[in-house]
Amino acid sequence: MKKQFNRMRQLANQTVGRAEKTEVLSEDLLQVEKRRELVKQVSHSTHKKLTGCLQGQQGVDVDKRSKKLPLTSLAQCLVEGAVILGDDSLLGKMLKICGETQDRLAQELLLFELQIERDVVEPLYTLSEVEIPNIQKQRKHLAKLVLDMDSARTRISSRRTCTVSWPKKSTMQTTSRR
Repeated sequence: MKKQFNRMRQLANQTVGRAEKTEVLSEDLLQVEKRRELVKQVSHSTHKKLTGCLQGQQGVDVDKRSKKLPLTSLAQCLVEGAVILGDDSLLGKMLKICGETQDRLAQELLLFELQIERDVVEPLYTLSEVEIPNIQKQRKHLAKLVLDMDSARTRISSRRTCTVSWPKKSTMQTTSRR
């Protein structure tokens, strides 16, 4: 409790300007600090939009994901229509070719989405939800440590001035005897 009170008093003194404030971050790091929040917002919104654009469900098995794609459903419908009409009709042959092509397109889309998820979406999530909050936590911890250091420095300097201003014991004894 006392430590928190001293920390708040030191922070208030630094805010008012009565106490010395140690700057531990260089100008470059201060500029990076200002941009950190913008990076967090941009990465979070980009992650959200990208996951919204993906047609398959994230984190689901590849087979289940493939079955949920609209292109796969269309390919299956075309192939079933080709089976019903038979290979001897022109429309049946066309439906079969279109169904197979549509299935290949669905598989390519699935592979593309998996690659986007692995190479873009997951790193964006890690950046916005893990790394940047960790940086913020470390920054707050650094600020507390700097306040503690400044407070200790102030106490040390005040003790030095107090010990210098007090008269020595030998002079006190001689003045009190008179």
